[in-house]
Amino acid sequence: MLNQITPIFRKIPLLSGLVHLVERSLKKANTQPFANQADTLAEIDLNHLMTTRIGGIILDLDNTIVSEDDRYISPEAVDWIKRAKSLGLKLFILSNGKRRYRVEYWSNYLEVPAINPAKKPFPTAFRKALQHMELQPEQVVVIGDSRHTDVLGAWIVGCPCIQVASLPHPPRWWETLLGKYVQTPYPMERSLWNFQPSAHYRNP
Repeated sequence: MLNQITPIFRKIPLLSGLVHLVERSLKKANTQPFANQADTLAEIDLNHLMTTRIGGIILDLDNTIVSEDDRYISPEAVDWIKRAKSLGLKLFILSNGKRRYRVEYWSNYLEVPAINPAKKPFPTAFRKALQHMELQPEQVVVIGDSRHTDVLGAWIVGCPCIQVASLPHPPRWWETLLGKYVQTPYPMERSLWNFQPSAHYRNP
């Protein structure tokens, strides 16, 4: 997981001094018993996660479940989340999104508690989610699309992490600047499911 974070530190001069600390812990982080990257949520094997003593999942929302501009939804993501719950896994959404009504909608629709704004990668919201789930950090996997928020936040609190490819969305300035160092582009050969926000959201 930390090999995903290190390039960010190298690109930002003010953080470059943390590289040595991160790399020192890299060997330990690479021992998580499942892949640390996937194209989509639905690609992640829930049964395998459970065999590794994972009991909970902290999920990102924007560009992980649904694109930030509400154009796309991750293929089969809703069914994957429903199946995770049916298997007894505990779920929690942490979102940095500024439009709270969207987070409230998805939290209610998926019946998954959420914190917004989560202010990732700072650890407070992660720790609240862990406390809510009554699980230890090593029992909870963080899944999201951004290295500088989801992956870094997971590392800070001691959770394993899986980074998914970022659903297509209009890039923010730091995404334009840092590109692949913060997110993995959604594979062109992968299908995308359209999302119609007007059919789901009330007027904010």
